[in-house]
Amino acid sequence: MKRKIYRNVQFVGECKIGENVKFVGHCQIENCEIGDGVEIRNSVLVESKIGEGCVIGPFTNIRKGTVLGKNVKVGAFVELKNCVVGDGTKIPHLSYVGDATIGRRCNIGCGVIFANYDGKVKSRTTVGDDVFIGCNSNIVAPVNIANKTYICAGTTVTKDTEEGDFVIGRVRQENKKGKINRYV
Repeated sequence: MKRKIYRNVQFVGECKIGENVKFVGHCQIENCEIGDGVEIRNSVLVESKIGEGCVIGPFTNIRKGTVLGKNVKVGAFVELKNCVVGDGTKIPHLSYVGDATIGRRCNIGCGVIFANYDGKVKSRTTVGDDVFIGCNSNIVAPVNIANKTYICAGTTVTKDTEEGDFVIGRVRQENKKGKINRYV
C-alpha cells in the first residue's frame, strides 16, 4: 500500500506526505509534514509535523506549531495547539492541550485540559516521560510535571512535581442527608 486518500480529503498549501499513509473521511491538511504509516480520520491539521506510525482522529484538531513523535495516538475530539508530543504518547479523547511539551510514553486521560491562558499571558507546560494524567484533570500553566508522575483523576495541578510523585488534589465529597427538598 503506497497511500490511501479517500474522498473529501483536502490538501492546502505545501504538504509532504510519507508512504503507507491513509486519509479517511473529511480531512483538511494544510502545510503539514506527515510521516510514513500515519492514519488520519475526519480531522483538521494545520502547519504541523506528524511522526511515523501516528493514529489521528476522528474529529481531531491539530493546530499550528504541533510536532508529534513516532507512534503517537491522538483520538476523538482532541485539540492540540503549539505542542511537542513524544514517541508513544496517547491522548485518546476529549482533551485540550495547548502550549505544552509532553514526553514519551505518557497517557493523557479523557477530558484533561491544559489551561495555558490566564487572560493576559499564555504559558507553557512541560510533562516528562512515562507520566499518567487521569481523567478530568486540569493542568494549569506554567507547571513542570516530572518523569514518572501519576496524577489522579479529577486533580487540578498548579505546582511542579518531582519524579515518582503521586498527585491527588480533589475536594472530598460531602453528602447532605435529607437536604434535597431544600435545593430542588
